[in-house]
Amino acid sequence: MAFTSNRGAEDALLKAWVGDAVRLCGRRSSPCFVGFLDLRQCEAAKGMLKNAGDVNTELFGGFADAERRMLGVFPPYIQPNSSAFPIETLVFGYRNGVPLCHRDFLGTILGCGVKREKVGDILCGDGIAVVFVGKDIAGFLETQITKVGGEGVSLIQNYQGELPAAYSFQELDGTVASPRLDAVVKTAAGLSREEAGRWIEAGLVSVNHIPRISVSFIIKENDILSIRSVGRFRVQKIGPETRKGRLFISLLKYI
Repeated sequence: MAFTSNRGAEDALLKAWVGDAVRLCGRRSSPCFVGFLDLRQCEAAKGMLKNAGDVNTELFGGFADAERRMLGVFPPYIQPNSSAFPIETLVFGYRNGVPLCHRDFLGTILGCGVKREKVGDILCGDGIAVVFVGKDIAGFLETQITKVGGEGVSLIQNYQGELPAAYSFQELDGTVASPRLDAVVKTAAGLSREEAGRWIEAGLVSVNHIPRISVSFIIKENDILSIRSVGRFRVQKIGPETRKGRLFISLLKYI
């Protein structure tokens, strides 16, 4: 599976792979998997599965808050279970204080000829990186990756520590007239309501990685809001109402 930069072609290919997974699941009476998928592809896949028939589905990326996730399609008599997903966790150690990041590890992995959809989230901390990959390429990467960004790295077996934080956030609190997209963009980007509307209609705003051009689109808690040239935000909480009838809103900006 290779996802292209053209969104229409990408969605058509994703639809074909989701359809194939559903058909193979029915034919083989066993789970089938697609991905890893990014957030936008996950949302698109959910829509494609609405009329998929008698199957169970789940999205899982190796840990609870993963952004890149595999789609699992299970027969109706099998309850989806995260342990069934063909995901392997690779943990690499390196010298403390060396500023290796997601981009460094991803570039090294792709440089080995691995396709992007075989790689899930990459979590980097001080002296450690945790990489989620498909089981079918895990053994290959274990033998290939000895340097990342010019720095020597070593595989850590049976790692039992905590996962590095996926992201850092800056909290942004305010009030909005309603949970409409233009009101939330106004608060997140520091724009006027009219400016926010123009940005939305110009296609500069996405919700859960899907462009939204309707100013009246309703935002919900846990939505991911992306505003071009401003940044990405997670909607942490909406409400309760203020005394003046506005809504409190709490956003987390990715930094």
